[in-house]
Amino acid sequence: MLVVLVGNEIKPEQVQLQGCWDLTSSILLSTDETGSDPFNDMKLTFNTTLTLHPLQIHPDRKHYIVEDSLSGDYYEMPQVCIDAIELLNKGKTLGEIETALIHDYPEEAVELIPFAEQLVELGLVKEIDGEQVGQKKKNHAPSGLEWVPVRAGTFFFNAITVKLYWVFFVVNIIFVVWNPWLLPSYADIFLFDSMMMSMAAYLIISLVLIIIHESGHILATRAHGLPANLEIGHRLFLVVFETDLTPAWKLTPKQRNRLYFAGMSFEQVILFIAFCFILFVPFEDALYIGIMKLVVFDLFVKFIYQCCFYMKTDMYYAVENLSGCYNLMERGKAFLRSRIGNEDNGDYQNEAKTVKYYSVFYLCGIMLMAGLFFLFFLPQALFAFSESFRHIMNYTVTSPYFWDAVAFFTQVFLMLGLLLYGILKHKASR
Repeated sequence: MLVVLVGNEIKPEQVQLQGCWDLTSSILLSTDETGSDPFNDMKLTFNTTLTLHPLQIHPDRKHYIVEDSLSGDYYEMPQVCIDAIELLNKGKTLGEIETALIHDYPEEAVELIPFAEQLVELGLVKEIDGEQVGQKKKNHAPSGLEWVPVRAGTFFFNAITVKLYWVFFVVNIIFVVWNPWLLPSYADIFLFDSMMMSMAAYLIISLVLIIIHESGHILATRAHGLPANLEIGHRLFLVVFETDLTPAWKLTPKQRNRLYFAGMSFEQVILFIAFCFILFVPFEDALYIGIMKLVVFDLFVKFIYQCCFYMKTDMYYAVENLSGCYNLMERGKAFLRSRIGNEDNGDYQNEAKTVKYYSVFYLCGIMLMAGLFFLFFLPQALFAFSESFRHIMNYTVTSPYFWDAVAFFTQVFLMLGLLLYGILKHKASR
């Protein structure tokens, strides 16, 4: 079909880990804008003291994750920035802090005033020389689904079950290698002769699988006692359900990966069950086999989608988390632009190898999505629309085929409406 429900997106907009600070060059590598007037005509000098809003500091793979407790935003900072924040909290002036850091980091070009200006710009400063600055902060952190018991989360996501999910994944690969005919075809979506019935069946099955996928993210999040929000968004022509996992930045990288892989973990269990029914349950009913194949088709398409690294999918966040190289997509794009148009390739020298590898996967992801479009979506859409147009043109209003085509186009418009809603919502949030 032209529009596909995909339930495997982690909402990235509020994850301000993209604010990667480099105190040594006094540059904030971030695409986020606060839109505020932070300075209020207050000029910062070496005699200035700053009072910061409450910040929580979490050690990460390479640097530190700094949590703004009031707004729920997160930033990545190196050790030198953390030292500066600790000295600010002790009431030291900017000049005293710069002198101390130059002594501790003799090979770095430390500049405190530009760094302090960055703190003010992002609303992390409460007072400058005792005078209050900034605007009232709005908390962006999700606060929903806290009614889901923590015990339910730990039941599905613990040291034992995490290993079991990997076992299911390996077994599913073995099933496909030994039985290549298990791989889906674009025709698997047409469960009935009726376009309306086929599309309705696909949407219902896809929606159920989306709920299962998102339940994985939610339960994994609740296993750590954290909240999560579930929303509707879009990626290209795909309608997606997004689980906002912003609070995951409180966790260690290993714990975060459990949250990122949680939805796919549940899908591997469902895929294993579908394969077992197809291979080992001796039913000859064509509808039963068709439903199982439709489940396999839907999960296969979503797994390919996960591998499309040019979008921020669950797999993208897991790779980003494993590498410790955040802003990976933005830096990969900058690297590709530098290769194509000799533009500035950005500041990623310390992670150049990771960025180059990601750039390759980024291009492969685009080719994967192109293959998915031409091998599955386009043939399905052409067949479905041609059949529906034929039914409208060749049958009268008294024929069930005519109303089948009408119902099909109605469902298409409903899906396009969801897609439009996701696009407008995304634009409004910018």
